[in-house]
Amino acid sequence: MQGVDTPAGRIEYRWVGHRGSALHDAALPVLVFLHEGLGCVALWRDFPDQLAQATGLPALVYSRIGYGGSSPCVLPRPLTYMHEEGEAGLPALLAALGIQKHILVGHSDGASISLIYAGAKAHDDLLGVAVLAPHSFCEEVSVTSIRAADKAYADGELRTRLAKYHGDNVDCAFRGWCDAWLDPAFMHWNIEDYVARIMVPVLVIQGEDDEYGTVAQVDSIACHAKGGVETFLLPGCGHSPQRDQPAATLKALAGFVEKLI
Repeated sequence: MQGVDTPAGRIEYRWVGHRGSALHDAALPVLVFLHEGLGCVALWRDFPDQLAQATGLPALVYSRIGYGGSSPCVLPRPLTYMHEEGEAGLPALLAALGIQKHILVGHSDGASISLIYAGAKAHDDLLGVAVLAPHSFCEEVSVTSIRAADKAYADGELRTRLAKYHGDNVDCAFRGWCDAWLDPAFMHWNIEDYVARIMVPVLVIQGEDDEYGTVAQVDSIACHAKGGVETFLLPGCGHSPQRDQPAATLKALAGFVEKLI
């Protein structure tokens, strides 16, 4: 695993493909993977490798501050933590690594951050955004499921599982995510104004059985984004399409990326 210093702290990351080697074509866009609210580099497993192989593109997988092997965060996180990541954290990382043309692949919180980034300002090198189980506003079903996760963490089982991936950052990762979403003020969290300013193509993949969000999230993005939106609803799929329906998710993503390049 590699690391790079940014204004917010040190970020762990992993390259997939030939980025930085003589075999890599610097003109190729980079797939940038943004993890979920409890994720990190390791929790993507080999899905980025599969998409990189299917598309022939290099990929960057990284852990945000407070996750995995990156620097710890300060708790409590502000309710605007996803805004801060999309408007400042992600641009700083791309600049630090010299990434130019890129395509974002975000899951859950990472999907929301991707949407904020794409809508915050025009990015000439951004070709498109693919979001898995995104949130553009807070729903009661999300809060209900996060309350259940909070109980599992307090009981110790979830904390033990997450500590395998986050190490000393485990409380940063969980409490930073959970406590923000369970703050009563978070029910007013909404990024539809950012989505309305997105001018690049967007792919939305949502499981029909997603325990953290409903199809209203898909409908909202399809209604607001201006660059063209493709939507895929996957039956028998929960909040993690890349794990619950990997073949269908990979096919949809590869088809979307092929159109962009």
